[in-house]
Amino acid sequence: MSRKPYAGNVEIFKARTSKMFAWICWAVAVFGVVVTLMAAGPRALPGTTPLLFIAFLGWLLFWRPVVVVRDSGVALENPYRTIDVPWDALVQVDTRYALTLVTPSKKYPAWAAPAPGIWGGRNARPEHLKGLPGTTYGPGNSVRPGDLKNTDSGAAAVLVRTRWQDLVEAGRVEPGRAEDASVTVAVGWFRIAATVALAAASYWAVFL
Repeated sequence: MSRKPYAGNVEIFKARTSKMFAWICWAVAVFGVVVTLMAAGPRALPGTTPLLFIAFLGWLLFWRPVVVVRDSGVALENPYRTIDVPWDALVQVDTRYALTLVTPSKKYPAWAAPAPGIWGGRNARPEHLKGLPGTTYGPGNSVRPGDLKNTDSGAAAVLVRTRWQDLVEAGRVEPGRAEDASVTVAVGWFRIAATVALAAASYWAVFL
């Protein structure tokens, strides 16, 4: 977790495995370009477009996505959308499939914090079940696999629920008071265009 480049009382969650996958994509791309240059020289560079596409996807799908927790609300930096949910519009934090912010009429999943797979709960330890925010626990103090501290969705949920609970207890937030109109969604049109362009160029390089 890092607090840069955002200013103020901010916590940022990025899955550790996402960083690893991003570096793998970049390493594959660099290795492929170097091998191509050594084998065929600069004239072969146009054929490396698929490798550039892999590097771009490494950034888009694994490096860029984060969950940003601020005093004003939570921002989900997803591949093609940035979703800003103010605390007053939040009514629930779900982790069934991924960290998901639930407002009165919509749900907003976080790409950066997926829930664990079928084996996620097998690695849980007693300490992963203790000290969680009160809203985490279900009947009989039950905890979903996606809420465990050792999972991506659970670690992100702890940040969100802890800040939310503190603000509610301080009387600074009234859950569900704001309408969904207060949620802002910004579409990354440049990233969409770059994806389409690189995909088309990769197809041309491979099949035409």
